Amino acid sequence: MNRRLGLLVAFVTLATAVLLVGVVLLCPLQTPISVVRFAPAGIPAGVLFWIGMSLIGSSLAVRMPGGSLMDVMFAPLVAAFSLGGPAAAGWVGIIGSTQAREIRGQVPWYGVVANHCAITGPAILSAVILQSIPFRSHTAVDFAATALAALVCFSLMTLLAAMFTSLRTEEPLWSALRADAGGYVNMLALAPVAWLMAQIYIVAGWWAVLLFAVPLYTTRLAYSRFVEVREMFTETVRSLAEAVDKRDTFTSGHSHRVQSIAMDIGRVMKVSDSDLEALEWGGLLHDIGKIGVPDSVLLKQERLTREERALMNAHPALGAEIIAPVTHLAAELPIIRHHHEWFNGSGYPDRMVADEIPLLARILHVADAFEAMTAARPYRMTPLTTEQALSELRKFGGVQFDPDVVDAFFKTKWSRGPSDSTTDEAADVPLIGHKAGVLTGPGRNPGAA
Repeated sequence: MNRRLGLLVAFVTLATAVLLVGVVLLCPLQTPISVVRFAPAGIPAGVLFWIGMSLIGSSLAVRMPGGSLMDVMFAPLVAAFSLGGPAAAGWVGIIGSTQAREIRGQVPWYGVVANHCAITGPAILSAVILQSIPFRSHTAVDFAATALAALVCFSLMTLLAAMFTSLRTEEPLWSALRADAGGYVNMLALAPVAWLMAQIYIVAGWWAVLLFAVPLYTTRLAYSRFVEVREMFTETVRSLAEAVDKRDTFTSGHSHRVQSIAMDIGRVMKVSDSDLEALEWGGLLHDIGKIGVPDSVLLKQERLTREERALMNAHPALGAEIIAPVTHLAAELPIIRHHHEWFNGSGYPDRMVADEIPLLARILHVADAFEAMTAARPYRMTPLTTEQALSELRKFGGVQFDPDVVDAFFKTKWSRGPSDSTTDEAADVPLIGHKAGVLTGPGRNPGAA
């Protein structure tokens, strides 16, 4: 745990402890949470009931593609503080947010503290806001007030979680926030459910709330199926990409590395989540067209003839043709087809210029070239050092590469390789290409994958 993360965890923990002690001492539990309608004697049992419901919700967490955990604990938490007030929010939040992975020791102690406080603090503050709203005796007002409190609660939780993630992974706060933005759809679905749970609890009793276990579990099941289908699709795409890469022992794992580099560039350039997904799958599939390139050309160590170069240069268009029938990969088609276009219009297959080239294809082009330069190839057995490859990217910015994408690449971890003692003369060798026109002439482009 780095120092800044430690300070944030300490601050949030202290603030949550103060809030929890304050509401326990100053805000008595409200009688609507009692298991016996409005009877003070049933209040402790009511709190335990909602803690139990929250524990069940927490145990059904699903890890989403962005890395965040999605569960249905939010609904019983909101229902509990709408019934019992800020003190109920404190008790249900601090205890009911316990997850099985914490009990199994899979989360470090500071992670457990941070997770519980990031739920409890926002829940208490939201309960205070809800309690201060007048005219809640009117059904419409109570519904709107509960929805508002749920929105505030979820927003604060998301902000704290993003701050923890940002400091732990050193990624920008905005990127961490954007990764969890999809959770608002979950909140919009669960806030009305929480209000209904509270109303049923008051009117029919605690046993009727158990009926909500079915829709809540169905919601969790939908999350799980979504993740499973996406993972299955991703694994299929990855296996297909690896099958192509393994035709040449020198490019084994190439597509996976290009994918990682391209996604990191995309994050620096703050592309949308859908664009990041397109880079993820487009990175894996960008060379799928090489399945149609003969081994005699693909594995040749000597300079390619003009005819062989034409066969090699056809792989982006062929890849796009192969993927075109897969409607789910429509966003990846421009990446696959245009990842060898040059910024000055000398690339292939369509000789696009500058901004005519799709942004994601320009990003992948830089990632593809860097990976190719820093790995061994049949036509260049000794890979470039990181410093040499960076020099080439800078040299050909505005010629082969989009200068803005190159600038973004220099802000990623991939540009921070170990320094070397290579002489300036060695670093100055034009290893990407001697001039813009060499792509269509005889020979091989040393910067190509």
